[in-house]
Amino acid sequence: MSDQVLVYEPVPPRDSNVHDAHASLDGIAGKVVAFIDNAKPNFNHLVDDLGELLVARYGVARVVKHRKPGQVPVAEEALADIVRASDAVITGSGD
Repeated sequence: MSDQVLVYEPVPPRDSNVHDAHASLDGIAGKVVAFIDNAKPNFNHLVDDLGELLVARYGVARVVKHRKPGQVPVAEEALADIVRASDAVITGSGD
């Protein structure tokens, strides 16, 4: 695992070339994907289903889940564990 974490924003900066702005994974097969759940209703169900799909259909090696206690930042220790344990991180919410 890498000691760095890449954070992807859904919108590229206005003054940069989108192709040069961010690195990308070479695929997700064999990778560890982490989910950060912000404790909104139903996100845990989405994560469970999506995790199973990523493993079964796309060859993801393992899914790691971290559930925050609410609308607060991820604790530094938990974030460090997520970075060590995963190749990609997906954050989200549900309702």
